[in-house]
Amino acid sequence: MILSKYEMFSKSRTAMTLYFDCVRKYQRAGLLDIQRYVEDETNYKTEACMALTNRTLTLFKYFWETTDEAHTVSLADISAHLKEHGITADPRTLRSDIEQLVEFGVDIVKERRVQNLYHVATRHFEAPEVKLLIDAVQSARFITPGKSKELVKRLTTFVAPGDAALLERHLYIDSRVKAVNESVYISVDRIQTAIAERRKIAFRYFDYSPAKERVHRHDGRIYFVSPYALLWNNDTYYLVGFHDYRQQVAKFRVDRIVQMEVTDETAVKKPKGFDVSEFFTQEFSMLNGKTCRITLLCESTLMNSIIDRFGEDVPTQIVDENHFGVETTVNLSSNFYGWVFASGGKMIITAPQEAVDGFQRMLESFSER
Repeated sequence: MILSKYEMFSKSRTAMTLYFDCVRKYQRAGLLDIQRYVEDETNYKTEACMALTNRTLTLFKYFWETTDEAHTVSLADISAHLKEHGITADPRTLRSDIEQLVEFGVDIVKERRVQNLYHVATRHFEAPEVKLLIDAVQSARFITPGKSKELVKRLTTFVAPGDAALLERHLYIDSRVKAVNESVYISVDRIQTAIAERRKIAFRYFDYSPAKERVHRHDGRIYFVSPYALLWNNDTYYLVGFHDYRQQVAKFRVDRIVQMEVTDETAVKKPKGFDVSEFFTQEFSMLNGKTCRITLLCESTLMNSIIDRFGEDVPTQIVDENHFGVETTVNLSSNFYGWVFASGGKMIITAPQEAVDGFQRMLESFSER
């Protein structure tokens, strides 16, 4: 039985509050297909959804998906839209419904005219903010082209209809460097779940053979890891966590992880004094090497590069009008030496001696080839 509007709102104000709380959560999650939400069998049976008429839901959906400051609607427009869905309502009822939507947090503005006009005024994000999120999705290599399009479509629902149409017209998803499957996307979700629930994860880890075949490390042994964080570096996700077998904090490329499961075993607590940000800095692009405190002598034009790599807090000192010094902690890896070499002689390692010698050996290996 469908309650009358007055019965519904007088007898079920608590249920209505619960419903709109639910709606706002779905909005924040990007799930704005309210009709689909209502039709979901499980949610449909809840008290909040049972307390709503199809008219109120349809009205909310119409306002959210259709209106903004540049796209207003009149009561006649609303009535015509409802009729398309088999719903009839007089102007007085519609005005009351709009007031109820406003009361429950929907920012609907009325423009007083001979024929009053209405639109949703406040959105969760501005168009430039959503554009930044869309660009991030498009540039993420681990997100497949299909998933990228799906996420972008959801993101555009956060902005006004006119802005959404403009964003969609300027979309281009480059599939040349995109992943071909969604395994990383799924792994990231499971790792986040394990971190939140403080549980260990189990997985196998692989390398690529010269024939581009996946070869499991250690004959397919299962890794048990207590996840602490996900780090993003050079378009790649890395898992940082406590490795049971090695009994130390370790890192793993998420795109090399397969057959991951979240276990029921409680995760090992972070070691005392462990700092994820410091770990990230020391790992320096996630390649292995001895951790070392180094000193660099750089030409003044390299300050942007130094800050981009180590952050604004990195200790520096002016040496002369053309040079400055840097002192920081890195891993003495081929990646670090390659980065120094790429400066074209504008950056010199001055200390410690083992770092100077390591860089010299790399140069000598190049000259011998």
